[in-house]
Amino acid sequence: MIGVCGSGSWGTALAAVLATNTTDKVLLWGREADILQEISAKHLNNRYLPGIILPANIGSCKDIKTLLECVNDILIVVPSKAFIDVLRTLKPHLQAHHRIIWATKGLEPQRGRFLHEVVEEELGPQQIYAILSGPSFAAEVAKRLPTAVTIATKNEKFGLDLLKYFHSETFRVYLSNDIIGVQVGGVMKNILAVASGLSDGLGYGANARAALITRGIVEMMRFGVALGAKPETLHGLAGVGDVILSGTDSQSRNRRFGFALAKGLSVAAAEAEIGTVEAIHNVAEITRLAGEHDVEMPIAELVHKIFINEVTPQQAVQSLITREPSYEW
Repeated sequence: MIGVCGSGSWGTALAAVLATNTTDKVLLWGREADILQEISAKHLNNRYLPGIILPANIGSCKDIKTLLECVNDILIVVPSKAFIDVLRTLKPHLQAHHRIIWATKGLEPQRGRFLHEVVEEELGPQQIYAILSGPSFAAEVAKRLPTAVTIATKNEKFGLDLLKYFHSETFRVYLSNDIIGVQVGGVMKNILAVASGLSDGLGYGANARAALITRGIVEMMRFGVALGAKPETLHGLAGVGDVILSGTDSQSRNRRFGFALAKGLSVAAAEAEIGTVEAIHNVAEITRLAGEHDVEMPIAELVHKIFINEVTPQQAVQSLITREPSYEW
């Protein structure tokens, strides 16, 4: 049995996926008591998934210790800025049999580490873990619209168990052992979605959007390979797939955020209007890592400069247009 930590839109949607694959109760824990009450009593999460009826076998759990006593595995679905706090909340109650999977896309704030590094430091190198990523909007998953994702783990037994938990006729799972590649894709798609939103917000059209996304994918490939990712992972669902989704559809918060910046909102005002925008917390670390690995990432660098008010969106686009011509790759 698996429990879910995180009662936002994505955590609730994944709990719904799990619940459709079992007759057992799927327990969901979160910090917002009113949401947990609504899920248990009404099978709704109207704050994050308005109007969507949830499976009746999703239950809520207010106490993390009780949750861990009831399950063998834990799915963490919280923003990256909250990830380490959730790990530390879990840690005193974890037993040797507990395995962890997360669907968080981002880096650790401040130190900029990948989340598997955080898990290994906080819980020890013996901890069995996995990562779920790929092109997936929560509302569509909760409505049981067709979706395909990647789950990466080094532990084959855990991977096969996760297939049983998640895989269904509307939620297709592909397994991978590329821990770095899946995480690089999940981080980079947020940054490139902001860039796409900026371009569209400035009215530059479909040609510019296609060019920006394509060149952004090149940056993602260079960066990922430099860090040890497999190219085929970045060409797949967790890389190109997620970039296409987030860069072309305004269900993406990061894309809407870029659009808002292009229309003149400040970073703070745009985030206050839209909600958590992972790119804000990750782009500085990505550009720092790119510098350490001598990887050229002009789009990511300009998104960062926009965030810290070094350039305007218009100046950033002009900077890209006036770069010296080069071979495509």
